[in-house]
Amino acid sequence: MLEAGSNLGFLVYPPLEKTEAYWVGYEGDGVYRYVYYVNPTGAKFESVFIVVITLPGSGAGMIREDVTFLTPTPATSRENALRMIRTMIVPEDLGTPAGAVTLRGAWNFQTPPGWDTVFTPIFNLTERPVIPMMVVRVETDWYAHESEFRYVLQAGQALSVSSTMPIGQAMFVPREQITTRDCTEDELAEIRRSAEQFGRDKAEQTQATPFGLQVSPHYLRQSREHSGVAPDIQPSSSGEKAGRNDPCPCGSGKKYKKCHGDNA
Repeated sequence: MLEAGSNLGFLVYPPLEKTEAYWVGYEGDGVYRYVYYVNPTGAKFESVFIVVITLPGSGAGMIREDVTFLTPTPATSRENALRMIRTMIVPEDLGTPAGAVTLRGAWNFQTPPGWDTVFTPIFNLTERPVIPMMVVRVETDWYAHESEFRYVLQAGQALSVSSTMPIGQAMFVPREQITTRDCTEDELAEIRRSAEQFGRDKAEQTQATPFGLQVSPHYLRQSREHSGVAPDIQPSSSGEKAGRNDPCPCGSGKKYKKCHGDNA
C-alpha cells in the first residue's frame, strides 16, 4: 500500500458499498455540486440525486442546499438525501479555504497512548494527477478525531469517489525523544557516495506513467530485497486476487491491469 510495501500506515476508503459512488465538484463562487450514483444490476452506474450546496457570500448566514432527484420516483426523501451526503463529506468544512472539500473515511482509528496518528493523501498515487490535500493532520491520543481528508479543488475540478478508491492514508508514529549530533567526515562521505549510486541506479530504471509522470521502481525493489520480501507479487493470505482496476499490490501506484496484472 505504501512505497516499498511498508506497514507504516493504512489506506482509508470511503463509506460506500460496491454498488455506490459519488462525484463532488467545485463550481466556484462558493458553489459545490454533489451527485450520488448507484449500480444495483452491475451494468452501469446511474445518478439518483444531485445536491447543490451554495455557501453564503458574506461568510455569514445559512448554507443553501438544493436537492434534485433524477429518477421518475424518488427513492428517498430530501432529508435522507442530505443525511447521506453528510456520511460522505463534511458540509461545515466547505469553503475553508475556497474550494476545500472534506471526505469522510469508512472507519476511524484509536490512537494508542504515546503515539500520533497522521492523516495524509496517498503517497504513491502516480497513475493520475493528484488534487492537493490542504493539511496533514496529526492527532494525539487525548483527542478523538474521525478519519477525514480535506482536499482543495480549483473551480471546475471534481473528485469521483467509489468503494475501491482510497481517499487518504493514516499512519501511526510513536512519540520518542530524538537526539541529534553532527555527522563525522566518514559518515558524510558515505552519505554522498550512497546518494550518488542510488541516483544512478534509479535513473536507469525510470518509467513513464500513462499521465507522463516519471517514476522509478528502484526504491521498491531495493527495499523488498533488503527486507527479504520476494520482488514478485505473492498471493494474499485471503486468497483473493486483485481486481484489474484495483491498485496493484506491489505498491507501484498503478492499476493492477497495467502493472503485475498485465500478463495475468
